[in-house]
Amino acid sequence: MITTNELMKRAKKESLNPLPTEEQRNEALLAMADALLEHTDDILRANEIDCEASKDTLSPVMMDRLLLTSDRIVAMADGVRALVALPDPVGKTISSRTLDNGLIVSRVQAPMGVIAIIYESRPNVTSDAAALALKAGSVAVLRSGRNAWESANQIVLAMKEGLKNAGLSEDRILLVEDKSHESSIELMHGKGYIDLLIPRGGAGLIKACVEEATVPCIETGTGICHVYVDESADQEMALRIVENAKTSRPSVCNAEEVLLVHQSLLSEFLPKLKDRLSQGEHPVELRLDERCAAVIKGTPASATDFDTEFLDYILAVKAVNSVDEAIAHINAHGTHHSDAIITSNDVHAKRFTDTVDSACVYVNASTRFTDGGEFGLGCEMGISTQKLHARGPMGLEELCTYKYVISGNGQIR
Repeated sequence: MITTNELMKRAKKESLNPLPTEEQRNEALLAMADALLEHTDDILRANEIDCEASKDTLSPVMMDRLLLTSDRIVAMADGVRALVALPDPVGKTISSRTLDNGLIVSRVQAPMGVIAIIYESRPNVTSDAAALALKAGSVAVLRSGRNAWESANQIVLAMKEGLKNAGLSEDRILLVEDKSHESSIELMHGKGYIDLLIPRGGAGLIKACVEEATVPCIETGTGICHVYVDESADQEMALRIVENAKTSRPSVCNAEEVLLVHQSLLSEFLPKLKDRLSQGEHPVELRLDERCAAVIKGTPASATDFDTEFLDYILAVKAVNSVDEAIAHINAHGTHHSDAIITSNDVHAKRFTDTVDSACVYVNASTRFTDGGEFGLGCEMGISTQKLHARGPMGLEELCTYKYVISGNGQIR
């Protein structure tokens, strides 16, 4: 087994080699996508091993995150190919000006170097992260959760084959072989080797990385996402959006966890909501505050329900007296991820978008759109809920740093 320390050294060494050209990187991405499809059977067999080993420890919803199918592998390959059409972020001039002394000072995007990603039981993150890092000119060090390691390993083997076929070093994508907790700690403390650490997973993983890391770390958010139904809302629109935000894929970070309803709508809207969400294969458990529980039947909300990322078919529902109360609740209990208002009132919409302190703020649309692909960024590295240096879906530009390039003709100071 290659140690994590040795892996980091290899990654750093590779990052200091001459950067492959845009054409070479794009050719490699296409070859990686082809290799994923060619090795579909190998990846699915590995995924069966992961799923079998996890069936007694993961919930059905979390098992869905772990599960790969042929269609999902096609989607992974499509996500890799989509990056080829995007402009090369490396070498892009952000700004340039000429000083009085004739010096031309330009700010130019540059590769981050070595990007480490620690993630849990989502095999598709493997291909997304590796492809994004390559396109952005960096080396990817991947640390998969043990539940998904066999799947991740087969995905990485396929992508390394693509790199080799395109004439690039296989060390541009490296998978940590040590499945112990210590390997994560080594990455967090990989000063001098790791240029950026990105955790993707639950609150515990993110908290550990943010608190423990001695290398630069992006706080990717847990998603306590809210939908607020304003007094002027189109109720049919609100029902469609709430249903989509909660049930289309409850195990992801952009799924709705809390519904806020203006008090004037309770008697009319809540029965429609209960009817809508109690249908289908997966009825939603409604956890209701006192005012909502007086209108419809459900589970009484506990003190922690409005601060919980359920990642399941559970929705906390609370009555509010105004848009301002909704905003105050979101800013106090949310995770600065994605929050929405359903309204016909332009003044309320603007107040909401101006005042809610979240990476993505929606008006009359589902929070489920918070995604790099949906935003036209290709696949994404994660959703940043911090404010420096990236916020929201992290695409190619957010995976770059920049440097100043100063051109002169003999100037001295």
